[in-house]
Amino acid sequence: MTEILPVSRESVEYAAELIKKGEVVAFPTETVYGLGADAGNPDAIKKIFAAKGRPQDNPLIAHIWDESMLPGVISGELPTWASVLAQKYWPGPLTMILPKGGRVCLECTAGLDSVGVRLPGNEWARRLIRASGVPIAAPSANTSGRPSPTTAKHVYDDMKGRIPLILDGGEANVGVESTVIDARTFPVRILRPGGITREMIFDALGSVEVDAGVVRPLAQNEVARSPGMKYRHYAPRGRLTVVEGEALAAAGKIIELYDAFDGEKRIFAMEDHLSMYGEREKVSLGKDRREAAHRLFALLRDMDDLGVEAIFSEAVDETDIGLAVMNRMGRAAAFNIIKV
Repeated sequence: MTEILPVSRESVEYAAELIKKGEVVAFPTETVYGLGADAGNPDAIKKIFAAKGRPQDNPLIAHIWDESMLPGVISGELPTWASVLAQKYWPGPLTMILPKGGRVCLECTAGLDSVGVRLPGNEWARRLIRASGVPIAAPSANTSGRPSPTTAKHVYDDMKGRIPLILDGGEANVGVESTVIDARTFPVRILRPGGITREMIFDALGSVEVDAGVVRPLAQNEVARSPGMKYRHYAPRGRLTVVEGEALAAAGKIIELYDAFDGEKRIFAMEDHLSMYGEREKVSLGKDRREAAHRLFALLRDMDDLGVEAIFSEAVDETDIGLAVMNRMGRAAAFNIIKV
């Protein structure tokens, strides 16, 4: 049985007791819902992988309630550049990969000697971590490969009967997972884009690199150094095709593909482009890139609920959080991207 409780002081204390006992609970963050367990407990971490059906070589992120938890979670001190980012963007949707400390088990890091650390911006998430007294390892609270959950209902759809408790904190604000950077060396390197954008990191540090794996699939036998780097991820049940190019040309190609497909289908387009698709069935990605990031996973899940077999989507500009949207779209489409 999986219980859903609204976030409150009492429900958070109850969730913290479950975590102390080695259980797994789902909880809200500002990005997406997380599936949390004690980052230092190998048996609890195995329950996360079992609930998600997640490959064992895909590392988890350790969440802390404030920087006083860093000793033991990481080895050594924060590098200067990481301290700058922490001061500017923590609490918030930024995960920094650093040398692993002894407080985090190897099962959490998929055997790597590094760990991704995040101080979430959601107050209830921080309260849960503090009440638990341990760093909480938490991937997104969906079954592996599915679109990440941005509501408690999404979690329940995937996790019913797999975990004892879901804390319901309403809809996630950002809608895509945290930015992950390798902060062990300078310049830092983005491994997964998110709400803390390339431009924001550049503003803070004056330099930032983007890993090639952000916009391409991992090569065969290439190690996933960050969550979200697997080939097909965040995927709806129907086939997603992304069309990239100038708006009119992209719309023309999408119309061609849509009209040729005989089955339940939808078009994803930015709000101001919807009129180009006439009477065809279409869904708004939003007025801008930030709205697209907020809506994307929920829209993909909506398409599953409707039995949609094919989705034909516009690409979005990769400026700011648009890079995160295109990273998620690319993997959700198994990199089925057409350039026009």
